[in-house]
Amino acid sequence: MHKYAASFDSATGMLRALSRYLRGRDFPALGQFPAAIEPIASGVLGAANRLPRRLAEQAYALSGWSEAGAPSKLAGLRSDEMAEWVVGHYPRRRYPVVFVGSASGALVHLAAALGAPWLPQTLLVPVRQHGGHPDAPKDCLRRVRPAGEAMLAANPDLILHHMHDANQDRLMIAGMSYFRIKWRRLPEAYRRFLRECLDGTLVISDCGLRWPTTRIGERYVFQHGALGGLTPDEYRLGSPEIAGYLARHGSPYRHWDAPEPDGESPEAEWGFEAELMDDLREAAGRVAVLRFPDPEALTAPVADLYRSWYEARGLPGDRLLVESFLLLEPWWTLRTGSVPYWMVFNSEGSRKGLLSYLDGGEPYDEIRMTLFSHGVESPGIAPIDAWREVLERARKIGVFAGVDPRAFPRDFAVFARMHRELSRVRTTYPMPLPLPLSQAEEALKAYGDVTWTAG
Repeated sequence: MHKYAASFDSATGMLRALSRYLRGRDFPALGQFPAAIEPIASGVLGAANRLPRRLAEQAYALSGWSEAGAPSKLAGLRSDEMAEWVVGHYPRRRYPVVFVGSASGALVHLAAALGAPWLPQTLLVPVRQHGGHPDAPKDCLRRVRPAGEAMLAANPDLILHHMHDANQDRLMIAGMSYFRIKWRRLPEAYRRFLRECLDGTLVISDCGLRWPTTRIGERYVFQHGALGGLTPDEYRLGSPEIAGYLARHGSPYRHWDAPEPDGESPEAEWGFEAELMDDLREAAGRVAVLRFPDPEALTAPVADLYRSWYEARGLPGDRLLVESFLLLEPWWTLRTGSVPYWMVFNSEGSRKGLLSYLDGGEPYDEIRMTLFSHGVESPGIAPIDAWREVLERARKIGVFAGVDPRAFPRDFAVFARMHRELSRVRTTYPMPLPLPLSQAEEALKAYGDVTWTAG
């Protein structure tokens, strides 16, 4: 693991899952433990599920805090070393396609189908902080701002998005700050990887999602809230539901004390920073741009692509795997002949998107679903019974994959159990040859909110 990048982040999890797939390997326990000790990890995490609520929350927060670095050491971060760490995940061979840019679980499945690597523009750097309160974003910014400025001074090719989300990340940010860094210049390690390994098309993954931010410096913005269960206005203005949520957690606040936004920026976790575009267009002979308005917008197109691909290979295409956040498994998706449907989070908005997808196509005989647990009943989360209703849409089998419904959203064992339960699916298929890029391109062009254009 890199000494600065977080292992619990979407980009790191997706990087690990895809790179392991390209090495012919699956993704047990988020790639952090060998499959052989997965039962042990499952047992330990299952015991954590049975702890009293407060102790379970503290254990979850501690697992993240242990990865956070001291603010005083952040000036030692070097973006070129992080880029070397990213490309080091992938086998050194020639690829007909390479993706660079925004993250999306659906994009990971698209890349897996094409046999292509993906290099993220954004990574999460967790920074320890002491004394700040999760419901006082303004004070948390004040405490870690000098560390952010020192990091930027040492890395002129980076933009810093300090993201503070006391709704979805409440437990984690009690002892740390989320620094999301975006490359605005293409790092040399990425350039070298493209020179040595790209034998075809560079595809720029451009997620257009934006969010209100407060400008701290020329390359430094603060983002209050994030994509998930609440809107930007709810984060800014509050609501009775938010006030009740804060009261249940014993907070002295009834709304979040955050800096007033003064503009918009690419969303910290998902949005594409356009300053990188020129470097990318110059880095390869053949360039395409895949644009989508939010990370979940690729989900239905990629699911339909997989279903038609299976049917063209003579496979049933009637088995759906619903994934959540960094809980994704490209290897077992293809091994079990499952259609991947990736959700950005466990929110009601993602649930409604899934229902809309199911309403718009042929029913599935089997639906398996995994849900990311973030530790709290936050506003906007869909309760477990609502997810059970989705599983009832299956004609034959509708089950959770690795999820303990009694523990959700404090089901920490799901990180180990998901892989184990997918590996037990009875009918499996040979792994396919990579899908031609032209076939994927034509399929994605059929969707109005997704565009694929020449660079």
